[in-house]
Amino acid sequence: MSIFAVRYTYDERTEVRDAVRPEHRAWLAQQAEDGVLLGSGPFTDGDPGALLVLRADDEAAVRGLLAQDPFAREGLVAATDVRGWDLVLGPWSATS
Repeated sequence: MSIFAVRYTYDERTEVRDAVRPEHRAWLAQQAEDGVLLGSGPFTDGDPGALLVLRADDEAAVRGLLAQDPFAREGLVAATDVRGWDLVLGPWSATS
């Protein structure tokens, strides 16, 4: 399994995002329970968006998973940047 860092950039529909957030967070919690999601959370400054760190076989698997996110389903994610990440140190690494 590889690790991927995903940057979401949200559109400006804050009220829709607020309404869908409980379903989005429940979906994220399930991914964490399944061992796919290592961490996620919104950025606290700059453009509205979030960082997700995921385990998957490849980028296609990540993109397939992200398509199931309620935020994506509702069109709230204006841009998605998926990048492979070489985790070297920290509690998520195999060496910790």
